[in-house]
Amino acid sequence: MHAMVGSTQHYATEVGLDILKQGGNAVDAAVAVGYALAVVHPCCGNIGGGGFMTLHLANGKNIFLDFRERAPLAATPTLFQDAQGNVVPGRSTKTWLGVGVPGSVMGLDAALKKYGTMSLKQVMAPAIKLARDGFVLQPGDVKILDTRSKDFAAHPNVAAIFLNHGQPWKAGERLKQPELAHTLELIAQGGSKAYYDGPIARAIVAASAQHGGILSLKDFRDYKVVWAKPIECRYQGTTVVTPPPPSSGETVCEILRILDGYPLAQWGYASVLTTHVLAEAERHAFADRNTYLGDPAFVHNPIKRLLSTANIARIRSQIQPDRATPSSEVKGSLGAAEGMHTTHYSVLDAKGNAVSVTYSINYLFGVGMMAGNTGFFLNNTMDDFTSKPGVPNSFGLVQGHVNEIQPGKIPLSSMVPSIVLKHGKVFMVTGSPGGSTIISSTLESILNVVDFGMNMQQAVDAPRMHMQWYPDAIFVEPGYLTPTTQAALQNMGYTFK
Repeated sequence: MHAMVGSTQHYATEVGLDILKQGGNAVDAAVAVGYALAVVHPCCGNIGGGGFMTLHLANGKNIFLDFRERAPLAATPTLFQDAQGNVVPGRSTKTWLGVGVPGSVMGLDAALKKYGTMSLKQVMAPAIKLARDGFVLQPGDVKILDTRSKDFAAHPNVAAIFLNHGQPWKAGERLKQPELAHTLELIAQGGSKAYYDGPIARAIVAASAQHGGILSLKDFRDYKVVWAKPIECRYQGTTVVTPPPPSSGETVCEILRILDGYPLAQWGYASVLTTHVLAEAERHAFADRNTYLGDPAFVHNPIKRLLSTANIARIRSQIQPDRATPSSEVKGSLGAAEGMHTTHYSVLDAKGNAVSVTYSINYLFGVGMMAGNTGFFLNNTMDDFTSKPGVPNSFGLVQGHVNEIQPGKIPLSSMVPSIVLKHGKVFMVTGSPGGSTIISSTLESILNVVDFGMNMQQAVDAPRMHMQWYPDAIFVEPGYLTPTTQAALQNMGYTFK
């Protein structure tokens, strides 16, 4: 079996490949890539956010690790509302109240301790070198930095790193991050304790207190990762291994189970019928997701019932062969909108161990702020909670209580790092960046390979569609629809965005 590393940033991918060449396994490489992305892809790669890891071990075992951010212990359901109960724009995204307790450092550390073969110092050395010595910015890096250069200018400790003497960085220039190098060295020496019960936590809590936030040292000391059993479902001769709540693997499996009753391979990629049943399956599964799913420590997730043969048959019976179902006819309650800016990476080693990781700080560069001279951005993941349950939102729909803010709770997430097995061996390692489109992107990468015979690169490059129940429209990437297909679908009652 060939080893493989796929990430959004070539420096990070090279770090992973180097670790594999040194004899490390897929977990060693995944941890090294996670830290490298925190340096070379600071919009999204992080040590100030959280995420999920799905693992398939060469011995056949499948495991899920949840290291998503949690609500601070002082958080309340009305945190983002004013005295009149109205949601205050920007409070959950641009202030320290939006910062959840980060999980990335403990997640990477926990994975390495349990399933890695190398030391934390060994796997972190490449990231520390990239931070200290710097890396040459490519046009793509500069484009991402430019999206928030005005915000960087408002914070001297951010501007000192992410602006070049007050000016935006240019392609070809070398970005050095000595403060981040120092923070990473503390973690390499002291493990996650340095982060959660040491100088890094103290710096974050002090900055939070200074700027009206509610993070406490107890939040950091109490933070725990969760090991769980992934959800597994069969699709066209493969087994899809995908995350349980608070992630959305159930939604991926629900859509696949609905689609399993249709001859997609015969209908073909992006055909009228394929697009129709895919849109309907996504519509129903998203309605269920937003109604029922949440942090399992707080909410009962009826996964067996949602994925049961009876429920899938009921949904299929509601899909008309020739017309779109208006979303108003599909019961559900609307969840919160999610940030679009995660990053995903996949690792496979020669022994057959596979690791699929999606992690995030929510928005590009998260809340856009750093604590003192720690050198890394913090998340604004608290925005992924429902800000005001029980009240109709702009679609006239009541947002559910399953995803309301509670102390220590994890917000529902669309991140679905997944692994597809065939005859018990790794067939695909997949996942996607994005917000709620992560679910459809990941799902369609599977359909493109399994049903439509594409190779992995074609499957990822192929234009995609997305339907999330509300708004009642199909979102399509350029090149997905032909004019004839679009006209046929519009006649069935679909609108496009």
